[in-house]
Amino acid sequence: MVNYKDLGLVNTREMFAKAVDGGYAIPAFNFNNMEQLQAIIKACAETKSPVILQVSSGARKYANQTLLRYMAEGAVEYAKELGWEHPQICLHLDHGDTFELCKSCVDFGFSSVMIDGSSLPYEENIALTKRVVEYAHQFDVTVEAELGVLAGVEDDVVAEESHYTKPEEVIDFATRSGCDSLAISIGTSHGAYKFKPEQCTRDPQTGKLVPPPLAFDVLEEIEKKLPGFPIVLHGSSSVPQEYVDIINSHGGNLPDAVGIPEEQLRKAAKSAVCKINIDSDSRLAFTAAVRKVFVEKPGEFDPRKYCGPARDEMVKLYKHKIIEVLGSDGKAE
Repeated sequence: MVNYKDLGLVNTREMFAKAVDGGYAIPAFNFNNMEQLQAIIKACAETKSPVILQVSSGARKYANQTLLRYMAEGAVEYAKELGWEHPQICLHLDHGDTFELCKSCVDFGFSSVMIDGSSLPYEENIALTKRVVEYAHQFDVTVEAELGVLAGVEDDVVAEESHYTKPEEVIDFATRSGCDSLAISIGTSHGAYKFKPEQCTRDPQTGKLVPPPLAFDVLEEIEKKLPGFPIVLHGSSSVPQEYVDIINSHGGNLPDAVGIPEEQLRKAAKSAVCKINIDSDSRLAFTAAVRKVFVEKPGEFDPRKYCGPARDEMVKLYKHKIIEVLGSDGKAE
């Protein structure tokens, strides 16, 4: 058993309470490799932003759970080296789908876990979430649950259609499950193709897809039902078109990739939404930088020479999200 506090990590309880009161959102950045982790910590240390390091079950298998523990501990020490005296870093399991997976993450030093029972019948979702909560809370590990279904693809999570969260269910669900935060569905979606072309309109000048707005009426109803309760948005990458264009012009093939407009995320961050998940944007930044090097320097074979520029590009992306979208800069001095 590894206690996350011994690794220098924190859970989400205090950071969420501050975010709800302060009208900003905590960045939840997924990572799959060292360069992503370096970029996240560098961006957060330089902006003094609390951060949630997210690991999907697929990423955990890819990285190895033992290495992850030491990477998380190393991330805290790296943040201190960069001058962040009191880092606020949470290590979070993203989309855990079984009690056993959540338990294993708690036992290996995660400070927060998500149990995603959103595909289950309502009562089964509550029962599974409650079981995870009862185990995790013994070790002061916070638990995120999900109510409603997001469409799209992200690692092992696949759903053809979204189903908005029903505001009339949230009080009963949160009370009976005991979860610390709740991921809801209001129109965000996983992956780089968040909407089908037929769901969008096209900008007549650029020809780019314009996605439909998020269901802020649903969010407002949920806020009324659960005042002050931490709400989470998954699938909130904006899919920056400059990265899509670089990828496509350097041998890639991402036609009609479209994300959530940043102005809508800014609005969400000022509400009870206190955690916003961003994964695809950093993948796009990484891939765009790597493809650019491969095309412009076809003889390059040193991974540092293409992973380095990719890391730099992700630092820029993360700082932009923290300062310009989420408003979490300066909240973890």
